[in-house]
Amino acid sequence: MPATVQKLNNVVFEDQQPDHSESRAELLAGLQLPQKKINPKYFYDARGSELFEQITELQEYYPTRTEMDILKSCANEIAAYCGSDCVLIEPGSGSSEKVRLLLDSIKPAAYVPVDISADFLYESALRLGREFPWLNVHAICADFADQWQARTELPEGRRVVFYPGSTIGNMEPRDAAAFLAKLRQWIGSDGGVVVGVDLHKSEQVLNAAYNDAGGVTAQFNLNILNSVNRLADADFCGMNFSHRAFYNRDLKRIEMHLVSRQPQTVKVNGSSIQFDEGETLHTENSYKYSVQDFEALSATAGFTLQKSWLDANKLFSVHYLSAA
Repeated sequence: MPATVQKLNNVVFEDQQPDHSESRAELLAGLQLPQKKINPKYFYDARGSELFEQITELQEYYPTRTEMDILKSCANEIAAYCGSDCVLIEPGSGSSEKVRLLLDSIKPAAYVPVDISADFLYESALRLGREFPWLNVHAICADFADQWQARTELPEGRRVVFYPGSTIGNMEPRDAAAFLAKLRQWIGSDGGVVVGVDLHKSEQVLNAAYNDAGGVTAQFNLNILNSVNRLADADFCGMNFSHRAFYNRDLKRIEMHLVSRQPQTVKVNGSSIQFDEGETLHTENSYKYSVQDFEALSATAGFTLQKSWLDANKLFSVHYLSAA
């Protein structure tokens, strides 16, 4: 694990990873609900991050390649909205794969990836710094849903948040509105947000995207149990659960669950959690929006939707939001 603050050439790395005691309390509280659940941020340990990168390359999983095509073809126009010498902040940055498509066009004064997986973020930041030697990379390991700030000074420049991948769809709409409101505070009166949002489409396409034939999404879903075991001193056995993902038509979202194969008791942070056969553990939602619905959602957080970019098949959208 790198030091708390470390600098190497054009890369600064800050480790503000949350205390594990906070994670244990959050995980246990979710597992004690009538509908047991785990916050999807716990997918992204090192192994989970690797598996998600594999998911993005699957034929069934359209969001990543579709969004990347939009970013490639519209990079100069997106850059014009971001403005010159901005400070580009990416919460939940993962491997920073998509921002690579914009960096040469935007030429930010600094790029600030924020991610909860310290080792994965550290390696990703170093790799990005080597690929873009002119770029000031300031990586921060933190839970971006919590309060955080850079411990060493960032350059001047308007703040622009890059939030791709329809990650905002993982939140309940009210939580998505609250998160956008928090972003509005980050960027001040003159900043902006570039955000990717998955659109409504056929249930067949949606269900296939989260139930790939190779079972990579199932591995990704099950791997969250390994994360819980490590963070919350638990003894989940992945073989005792199976993957289930389906489109909830009423709520307009994909749901991912882990289904208990048998009656079982799991120890979590010293407490016993009972599962009945067939009982589910809810691990993720992925809400789908129309452009109009997302515009209305962002307006409640103090944003104006300035521009939307869609692919030809209207599978996915990228929006530029400005402070209203």
